[in-house]
Amino acid sequence: MFAIAARRQRRTIGALPWFLAGLALFCFFVAMEEISWAQRVFGHRPPEYFLAENYQQELNLHNIAGRDLRVWTFRGIVLGYGVVLPLLALLPAPRRCFDRIFVVPPPIELLPSMLGVFWVHLNYPWKFTGEITECALGFGFLLAAMANAGRFAHAWVPPTGARAAALPLLVIALGFATAAWSQNRQSSDPSYVTQTQTEVRALERDFTALARSKGRDTITKCGLHKRLYTFVEDKKYERPLAAGAFASLTREGLPEERAEFFLDPWNSPYWIRDRCDEDTGRRSVFIYSFGPNRSRDSNRWEILGDDVGAYLIRNPDP
Repeated sequence: MFAIAARRQRRTIGALPWFLAGLALFCFFVAMEEISWAQRVFGHRPPEYFLAENYQQELNLHNIAGRDLRVWTFRGIVLGYGVVLPLLALLPAPRRCFDRIFVVPPPIELLPSMLGVFWVHLNYPWKFTGEITECALGFGFLLAAMANAGRFAHAWVPPTGARAAALPLLVIALGFATAAWSQNRQSSDPSYVTQTQTEVRALERDFTALARSKGRDTITKCGLHKRLYTFVEDKKYERPLAAGAFASLTREGLPEERAEFFLDPWNSPYWIRDRCDEDTGRRSVFIYSFGPNRSRDSNRWEILGDDVGAYLIRNPDP
């Protein structure tokens, strides 16, 4: 939509629409970052740098940056583009300056919503506030792009409620459709499941041996749920595991990069989970892969769906 607005601005005033074109490229970049440049869609393996430095082991830049930088960059975009720019555009002098340099602010009607996004992100009242505010900001940009495209249309007609809702609803439908498609794309190679079963059994042997060497039932703690590579690096277990059963699979064809970063055959991370209930004594500790659909099907206690895994501890509910 920003690209359409930029094209119309170019036709209307004959100037280089650098601001709107820049917004179009910005939206494209953010969208690709969110899907890790199609890694989640096609299951390709990221370069080694991203496997080691990105805490989610994904091909994107924003998860390499520190948390504070990500948080304040997000808030700066909300305030700068969504609040400050439309407020300045209400003043005659800044408005004339914007017109001279071809800056197109979002409509002032979006300002309360942008302030709301900022306030919610600042206070973080819910568990997934970050994802909710990112989605809300995305729709804010979409509505701004629609308004900008309408502004430079040759014959602009004020949108009705149905017309204004049509494009956001289309975006929602496409979002659900592409998410469902990517989550249900399964590998056509059945040997991957067999490989994964072999690998999780090797990991099971490694973790059992490591726990016994320390005189414990397990080296995990209740409530743990992490990517295996992150857990191993955090706890400094890389040396004992470097010569274990899983690492030795490289002699049988396991790619060294997958072995080093604990990736399954679909290039998704292996995970480790420790769940317990002090009241009943129930405990479940398991290593697992998301399996062919590359989507978590297991719950907190059990390996479910097409996930492939092995239990380290499994005490049923008494």
